[in-house]
Amino acid sequence: MCRLFAITSETPMTPMVALEALDVMREGHDGSGVGIFLRDLGGPFEKIKDSPILSGIFTDQGIRRLDHYMMEHGFLTKHKVTIKVPKEQPPGVPKRDIYLIRAYEYPDSWEGWSEEKIYAELTRIRLELVEMGAEKEDMIVFSFWPDVIMLKEIGDPLTVARYLQLDREELQARVIMAQGRQNTNYAINLYACHPFFQGGFSTMTNGENTAFVPIREFLMSRNIPGYSGFESDSQVFVFILHYLFKQLGLGIDAYKHIITPLQDDVLAAHPDHVLLKHLKQTCRRLIIDGPNCVIGCLPDHSLFMVQDRKKLRPGVVGGRPGMYAFSSEICGLDAVIPNRDKSKDFQPMYMDTVVVGPDRGEVVVCQQTEALALQH
Repeated sequence: MCRLFAITSETPMTPMVALEALDVMREGHDGSGVGIFLRDLGGPFEKIKDSPILSGIFTDQGIRRLDHYMMEHGFLTKHKVTIKVPKEQPPGVPKRDIYLIRAYEYPDSWEGWSEEKIYAELTRIRLELVEMGAEKEDMIVFSFWPDVIMLKEIGDPLTVARYLQLDREELQARVIMAQGRQNTNYAINLYACHPFFQGGFSTMTNGENTAFVPIREFLMSRNIPGYSGFESDSQVFVFILHYLFKQLGLGIDAYKHIITPLQDDVLAAHPDHVLLKHLKQTCRRLIIDGPNCVIGCLPDHSLFMVQDRKKLRPGVVGGRPGMYAFSSEICGLDAVIPNRDKSKDFQPMYMDTVVVGPDRGEVVVCQQTEALALQH
């Protein structure tokens, strides 16, 4: 099983906090990879939150191609963090030329564009860069979005973090998600390493989704830019989340009604049974099969956790006002927030959606049997 850790904090912190928590849970991952998602950034990126940030790994040739592409499209560099590593890498970590995090000024031609149009174009550019990188194997692009940084690498999470010196001030954030990977694929593909990102939403998962094929086919049939790649069976969770908000106009309390709908007898007594019955019928191909524990982040910086009906993957939420963490194991919580009221730790069951909002004031539990807010 993989191991997951996410934290939301009023005070920005470096990714090392999450990576050290993963290290405490190292028996649950095999050191085959690590993924990191940073949002609500601190440090130098805090003052330029509206600027799109490109995160990825590049060869020297790839950087030259990137620079040419971005200049051709009217982007100017506003701030960058270039991680140049020592010549000798740790065992199991591939040799790379440059890890790049670069914030840009928008092209002048974009002035006056709506947010929706800007976000659509950022997605299109990211997908084009991914395709360019795949063609010549000189670019791996994880994200291109305002106030978001993503890094992924093969190797033991804490070893990779120390190698890349991720304790630097430039990488501070108030929301951090990290996964220590248990390789279940035949080959290790960095794009298959969690967390995944789509249009302002991010998820990571511990488990396996054996309903992957019908879900992938449904999502691909929507012809929505960004619903592509599918390097991991868990990647569909972020696409379903995005579809829920952007296409169906529902909120996080409806997420489980899509991926794990209620049984018909329970559904009949639900306050929103007409809507939910319709959702269950029209979105039946999005129903997952687990076991899966999913942790995600919403555009407003809320963190959430859900389980599927099998509830065979561990997950716990705990903390104190101003700082809460979501962890695969309690020992991960203990390592980062030892002075919390442990009696308030919550382990969600299969009908629960646990949310800590952007105010980081409390843990909110939504149950599938409750009425929907119907707004997001």
